[in-house]
Amino acid sequence: MKKPSLISALLVGVLMLAGCGAQDAKPADNTAATEEVATENTVDLTKEMEAYKAFALEQMDAFLTDTEKFVTLFKEGKIEEAKHLYPRVRMYFERSEPIAESFGDLDPKIDGRLADIEEEGLGKEDWTGYHKLEYALWVDNTTKGYEAIADQLVADTKELHALVQTVEVTPDLMITGAVDLLNEVSTSKITGEEEIYSHTDLYDFKANVEGAEKIFEILREKIEAKDAALVKTLDEKFAALDALLAKYEQGEDGYVSYEALTDEDTKALAVAVNQLGEPLSQMGVIME
Repeated sequence: MKKPSLISALLVGVLMLAGCGAQDAKPADNTAATEEVATENTVDLTKEMEAYKAFALEQMDAFLTDTEKFVTLFKEGKIEEAKHLYPRVRMYFERSEPIAESFGDLDPKIDGRLADIEEEGLGKEDWTGYHKLEYALWVDNTTKGYEAIADQLVADTKELHALVQTVEVTPDLMITGAVDLLNEVSTSKITGEEEIYSHTDLYDFKANVEGAEKIFEILREKIEAKDAALVKTLDEKFAALDALLAKYEQGEDGYVSYEALTDEDTKALAVAVNQLGEPLSQMGVIME
């Protein structure tokens, strides 16, 4: 579910003009002055917002296509093949989560954990989405009896895909979204609670980092114009975190089970995430 923004304060750019003794000035004059100052200080991010929407649409296209493939395998009872595809298809969702989370009940219907459902006062019978099918594959070791949940997942994914076509991308969504993606890593992925049955958390971890890094890359030129040192720091911190994650790669496009990580491993990842999070939150400099 959508987490509170961590950097809303960075994005407040309202310009207030004091009277300064000009109580008899005409309102039209103040309005004109305000508009002139606002125009001078506005950073045009139209190109960047369009680029991010194109990225999100690309991710959602792949998410829908591979969700349909996953559900087909699932309903055919091909457990091992479905297990293989499960974490890989979810990466598309995780990369574009700032947009995917913005549509009301669809995020928990697609991505809700049982713990999330129970926090809302609901029961296991109300649980739907990827994590319920994760439970079927890794705990029940069967797909029987879950066909309706699988069909609902496809329907919900199609609805999300349609809604994303209409989304209005804003600088707030992008900048806040990048930090929220990293916040998700530090609050759920790093603890292993996101994928408690499959232990495929590192796929989600990597996808969240890639989603945040994509936003940074899109905004790089505008950030560099304001603070070149910040760009250098972000390059270094992303590279350090990517290098740590690379240690746990397995096969061409996979990762080891999260259970294989030691306490020292998870501590090192947590430190790298925290060291990236602080400068990442400063991307709001482009709005100043």
